[in-house]
Amino acid sequence: MNTYETLSQATNDLMARGYTLDFNLSENCLICNGTEYDVADFEIVEFHRFEGFSNPDDLSTVYVLESKDGRKGMLVTGYGISAEGRSAQILKRLKFRDGLH
Repeated sequence: MNTYETLSQATNDLMARGYTLDFNLSENCLICNGTEYDVADFEIVEFHRFEGFSNPDDLSTVYVLESKDGRKGMLVTGYGISAEGRSAQILKRLKFRDGLH
């Protein structure tokens, strides 16, 4: 798994590696370009956490996702205090690829 210093460095490299879809969390699914996807069809293949330079409360995680049918993309979320609520419940349903934790 690669190590990145910034979120933008990670997303740029991941896009170059073919993870081009930009997923968002909804109440009960992932959404990309207006299409809803069941989280059960995806697994997390890697993830990276970042802290803001000027504010340690500015925390984010990029989850690298692949679907059973070959869709590849990223989900960028906050973590810590900013990762609460219904969307966090959906995120918890995403499975990690075997050997990744």
